[in-house]
Amino acid sequence: MSEMYQKEVPLYGDLIDLVGEVNAEVLSQQPDIKQQLEHTGEIDRLNMERHGAIRLGTAAELSMMRRLFAVMGMYPVGYYDLAPAGVPVHSTAFRAIDTQSLNNSPFRVFTSLLRLDLIDDETLKQEAITALDKRTIFTDNVISLIERFEEEGGLAAEDAKQFVKEALETFRWHDNTPVSKALYQQLLAQHGLIADVVGFKGPHINHLTPRTLDIDAVQAGMQAKGIPPKAIIEGPPKRECPILLRQTSFKALEEAVNFKNPEGGYETGHHTARFGEIEQRGVALTPKGRALYDKLLNQARHQLGVTPNADNASEYYQILERSFEAFPDDYQTLHDEGLAYFYYQAADDAEISCADTELALDHFEPKSLDVDYVNDALAKQTITDLLQQGMIRLEPIVYEDFLPVSAAGIFQSNLHDSNEQEEQNGEQNSKQRSDKGQANKEAFENALGAQVYDELELYQTLQTQSLKACLAQLNSTVLDSNALDSSA
Repeated sequence: MSEMYQKEVPLYGDLIDLVGEVNAEVLSQQPDIKQQLEHTGEIDRLNMERHGAIRLGTAAELSMMRRLFAVMGMYPVGYYDLAPAGVPVHSTAFRAIDTQSLNNSPFRVFTSLLRLDLIDDETLKQEAITALDKRTIFTDNVISLIERFEEEGGLAAEDAKQFVKEALETFRWHDNTPVSKALYQQLLAQHGLIADVVGFKGPHINHLTPRTLDIDAVQAGMQAKGIPPKAIIEGPPKRECPILLRQTSFKALEEAVNFKNPEGGYETGHHTARFGEIEQRGVALTPKGRALYDKLLNQARHQLGVTPNADNASEYYQILERSFEAFPDDYQTLHDEGLAYFYYQAADDAEISCADTELALDHFEPKSLDVDYVNDALAKQTITDLLQQGMIRLEPIVYEDFLPVSAAGIFQSNLHDSNEQEEQNGEQNSKQRSDKGQANKEAFENALGAQVYDELELYQTLQTQSLKACLAQLNSTVLDSNALDSSA
């Protein structure tokens, strides 16, 4: 998919090169970051890590897309409603759900379903429904291979290769559209995203996103290389200990397209939607941490008073940094205050010989290490003692998911046909649309044909499992040490 998109959007290739240069520099100059990535297993996945984004038009498309991604071990995680931010979709992210699978295949696809109920014009809504009902976005062969996977529990090597080839056709760009220019312009007037979904043959990739270790350096590098960057880096401010997700992009390309003529043939036009994005990922936050993040972000935006844009970028960053002074910026405090999720790992050079340590570890043995137990006071004290003794270390669990406000900001700045004022007027549009549709997770899951995974539960599970494995390793070391002492 990345190779295909690089051919379709050559500027994306320049972006990949820039991110590679920045990451190499960070790893060479900041050995602590390199060591952290080695401890969490992320170092090997860094250069291949990507997320993409697609937009679907119907429940049937979403359901089949779920089945397609399941072949690759990718499952729907999280529910995102972007309507309150003026974007008429709700979404999930398809990705792997355990640490080993994420490190082996660090790919995510943010997948949105168009909310046609947010189209005001009933006639236009029916035309959009008719256009979507006419299209088929999956090849017959890929559907057959999906069914074979479901029946047999896997695919043979040759079938897997064919599956990749056939699946790519779903995400390929097509410059001949199935709708007239007049209908496209009506859809565009309603919202750029509606035109992008309804007006084309299928859910072309609208961006692919490499992961950088320093998004501020990439933002500056884009400007230096003549790649037009988005004005605002979405998400939290720059920090010593990154949290959640920061994103930026180069602005969407204006691409030539051919609109279907009702009389036969095509007429030329253009479309603006596809772009390149960059992300920097930090530690995943607990519900308590996420509540503090949302509070501080909303506080900063309220103080700014308007949607962040090119004209107020400097002022916004200053306000944002001041606001986030209330968010602790070291991993130990984030852990101790229950603001973020961490892996617990046995220290490489831990010397486990004292009876006090053995006694502390025994405290965990009879229990099942469920969430409630790990959070009880005595267990917390034991963990604190082991951390202070240097027996175990903390490593941040990387945030694998997305932020609705950031996603909306990226979408709004890259969807509009020569209409840059939309980014500046985003707040007004948000207020106008927010009362037209409330989050409807149940409807989304009905269309999906499955429930979405709760991302916070997944992070909690990873943390709990890491603690259990860490303590088991320490106990095993203690037992081995005691056995040697006895034999001596």
